[in-house]
Amino acid sequence: MIYGRNAVREALAAGRRTVHRVWATSGAASESWIAAAGVPVDLAAADEIARRSGVSDHQGVCADVAAYPYVSADILLGGPAPLIVALDEIQDPQNLGSICRTAECAGAAGVVICERRAARVTPAVGKASAGAIEHLAIAPVRNLADFLAMGKASGCWCYGAAADGRPGYAETDFAGGVILVLGAEGRGLRPRVADACDALIALPLHGRIESLNVGAAAAALLYGILQSRADA
Repeated sequence: MIYGRNAVREALAAGRRTVHRVWATSGAASESWIAAAGVPVDLAAADEIARRSGVSDHQGVCADVAAYPYVSADILLGGPAPLIVALDEIQDPQNLGSICRTAECAGAAGVVICERRAARVTPAVGKASAGAIEHLAIAPVRNLADFLAMGKASGCWCYGAAADGRPGYAETDFAGGVILVLGAEGRGLRPRVADACDALIALPLHGRIESLNVGAAAAALLYGILQSRADA
């Protein structure tokens, strides 16, 4: 049961998974995209939508949908010079959703997540991503270091984000296939994952605190990579 206007709208627009039924308040149901949904739409009070979705911040709409269609990791490596975001045990659904939203907007080939000890795609992630997960390829992997080795074998460069990384991201050549690796909240990259990267890169920090939130770091680095590629 997904919820939130963007999450439901993008699920309908993407068409990657079946939307069985939508429940909407009278206010939400007046929006044109719901009227054109092409699926059964039931008018419902806000408290009924809260009961169905299990949350109060549903924005007046929820939908019964098929399971999320994960992809195999090797699919992400198949395109020319892919830009891939790999997440090392990111556990906060809000961070996962935020990173997915940025990755989709930046045109990334997809996002890799860990099968264990990490957030998976949930309705909360869908809402936090503003529905971006519906258009984005997301691949769970059992062992992230092994995936990075596979990426290197396919011609990608692997860059891990670390506060003490050298060089800075502005001095890094991001031509060709790139896998940007981001570590878990607070802990950062695990040693084996960091060792599997070709280089550790850092954002400049001129303030008094030591790090950015992983979602903010992902946004800055991804758009830095896009700028670097555009200038090349």
